[in-house]
Amino acid sequence: MIDSKIMETTKSILKDFGNTYFSDKGTLKRNKVIEDLDAYTPMLMKALLANQLIHDTYTESIVVDDKSVELFKLNQFIEMFTYKEYWQDSYTKFENKIGLTAGGKFIDETADVVLDFPFKDTVLKAGMTKEDQKDADEPFLHETIAKAEIDQLLEPKIFVNATKYDQENLDGAPVDTFEDNNLIIKGNNLIALNSLKKRYTGCVKLIYLDVPYFFKKTISEDAFKYNSNFHLSAWLTFLKNRLEIAKVLLSEKGSIWLNISEDGMHYLKVLADSVFTSDKFVGTIPRKTRNGKSDVPYNLSQDFDWLLVYTNGFEGDEIVGRQIERQYFETSDFPNRPWRKADLTSQRTVQERPNSNYTMVNPKTGKGYPVNPKRSWAVAKDTFQEWYDNGGIGFPDDYDFMSGDRPFRRVFKDEDDTKGKDSAVYSDFLLKLYGGKTVNKLGNDQIDKLFERDDFDYAKPEELLSEIINITTTQNDIVLDFFMGSATTQAVAMKMNRRFIGIEQMDYIKTVSVERLKKVIAGEQGGISKDVNWQGGGSFVYAELMEKNQGYLKDVQKAETTKQLEDVVHRMIEGGADFDFRVDVEKVLQDPEYQAMVLADKKKLIVKVIDKNQLYYAYSDMDDRAVQELMSDSDIAFNKSFYGERDL
Repeated sequence: MIDSKIMETTKSILKDFGNTYFSDKGTLKRNKVIEDLDAYTPMLMKALLANQLIHDTYTESIVVDDKSVELFKLNQFIEMFTYKEYWQDSYTKFENKIGLTAGGKFIDETADVVLDFPFKDTVLKAGMTKEDQKDADEPFLHETIAKAEIDQLLEPKIFVNATKYDQENLDGAPVDTFEDNNLIIKGNNLIALNSLKKRYTGCVKLIYLDVPYFFKKTISEDAFKYNSNFHLSAWLTFLKNRLEIAKVLLSEKGSIWLNISEDGMHYLKVLADSVFTSDKFVGTIPRKTRNGKSDVPYNLSQDFDWLLVYTNGFEGDEIVGRQIERQYFETSDFPNRPWRKADLTSQRTVQERPNSNYTMVNPKTGKGYPVNPKRSWAVAKDTFQEWYDNGGIGFPDDYDFMSGDRPFRRVFKDEDDTKGKDSAVYSDFLLKLYGGKTVNKLGNDQIDKLFERDDFDYAKPEELLSEIINITTTQNDIVLDFFMGSATTQAVAMKMNRRFIGIEQMDYIKTVSVERLKKVIAGEQGGISKDVNWQGGGSFVYAELMEKNQGYLKDVQKAETTKQLEDVVHRMIEGGADFDFRVDVEKVLQDPEYQAMVLADKKKLIVKVIDKNQLYYAYSDMDDRAVQELMSDSDIAFNKSFYGERDL
C-alpha cells in the first residue's frame, strides 16, 4: 500500500517511540495509536503537533473571549487509522468506493463494526399471535440456514377438514373436490401461500394486505389480537418473505395494496421497492382513520394511514380504472348515434403548438371562438375541417339546450363502446378515503352489528375495500388477502361477485372470519350490502393446513407446569415428532442444567429443538400410508383435486 504524505509523516513520528506503536515485524499497532490519541497522551500529542504539516492540516483556530484558541481535529486525524487506504483530500477518498458508512467510516473497514444484515437469508416464523411471542423472541421457522431446508419448509402442504359453505349448507358440509371455489385457509400464511403457487401463479388480480403494523414504541397491552411488537429488522424480514411469494401470485396487470401506518410506511416503501422494483410503484394513497385527538405527541394528531400500491404491469397499462355512467345526447343531426361532450383543448400553450393557434369558427353560424393562449386547441388548424366533417367537433350555438361557451369535442357512444377502456381514477376516489368516508370507526361499527364488540378490533370498513376492488378488478377476478383478520376483504369480494382467497392462522378464523362469511351468504345487510343490492348467495371452501410439529409447538407454548411440558415432549417422542437431528431430547430432559432451568427457559429450549421445517405435513407425504391413515377419504380426494391439473 502506498501511504499518503500525512501517513508517512505520522509513521515517522511514531517510530521515535520505539516498540510502543510498532510490532516486532514492523506492523503499525493502529488500535494502540487510536487508544493513546483518545486519551490525549501528552508526549504523543506534543510530538505530533510539533510537526508543521500535521499542525497545519489538523488544527483550527477559534476565538473564545477575545482570545485565539487552537483545536486539534482529533476525529479527522483518527480516520487515517481506520481506512485501509487514505487519500490526501476528502473528495477523492470517497471517489473510489461506494458503501455504507458509520461515523464517516466505511463499516467494512473498521474492527469496531461488522457488516451483517439482520436475519439474512432467514424465513421468519409467522409470529402473529402474542402466544408465539410469550416464550420465544421472534422465533424463526428454522434455525439452520440451508437452501434444502427452506425448500422443504415451503413445499406444498396437505389440506384437511375441507368444508364447503353455501346457502344449502350454511353449517358446512365435507367436500372432496375443489372447483375454483372461493377459498379460506387456516394456517401459517407464508407456508399456505407457497401451497398456492402451482394453482394460482400469475392469477391473482388484487392483493389487499392490512399488514401487522410496525410501532416505534413497544405496546405491552394493546388491543390487537396479533403480535404488534416486532423489532424493525424482524418486521421487515417477516414482510419480505411474504411479499416475494405475493409477487409470484399476482397477475401481470394486477395490483397489491399495502395498508400501513405512519411509523412503518417509509420502511415498507423501501422494502417493497426492492421486491417489486421502484418502476412498479403505482402510488401512495392517504386514508383518513379518525377525526382527530387532542392528547397526542407533539400536539399533532396523525389521523391518516397509507396505502402503498404496486403492480407487475407497466406504466402504460390500465392498472386501475373505473366505469362511468356517461350522459349521452340524441340529436337529429346524428340520428341513432348518441354522443357526449369532451374537452377540445390541449394542456400545451400556443407557443408549444403554433399550428393550433387560431380562432375556431362555427361553419353553421360564422361565430368565432378565439384560442386560449395557455391551452391551445387539441385540433390543428389544417385538420379542423376533417374533424368537423366527421362529426368530431361541436359548438354550443348549434343547440338550444347546450350550455357552455366553448367548442367541444363530440365523442359518439359507439366509439366509447368500441374502445372498452376504463376511465382514469381521479381525486374523487381519493377524496372518499381522504375525507373520512372509510374511517376505522365504520369498520368497528360493522363488526359490532355482526358480533360482540370484543370479538375483533380494528377491522377495516367494507367501504374501503369496495372502493379498491371497484377500481382494480372486474367480476370473477381473484382477490387475495393473507392477513385475513375478520374477513372484510372476502365479505366485500363476495358481495361484488369476485372470487377470493383468505389466509389466517389465528383461532378466531372459526369464530369470526368464517361466521361472518356465513352471514354474508345468508344475506346480511351491513356494510356495502344495500349499495350493491346484496341479497345473499355465494359459497366458499374452508380448509386447514395439516399440522405436524405445529400442533406440538402450540402445546409446548400452552404448558403451565414442567410436568405438562414434559408430558408434551414424551408424546412427541412416542408420536415420532421431528426434532433437530443434533439433539437427543431424552438426554436433555435428564440433564441437570435443564432441570435447574425455570419453566420459561425450558419451554424456549424445547421450542428451539423442534424441527421448524416440519410444522405441517407436505403433500408429498400423502404417499405414506401412515399419513393417509390420519386423513379422511374426503380430505385425500380434496388434496388430489386441488393439486391436480390447473384449470382456471
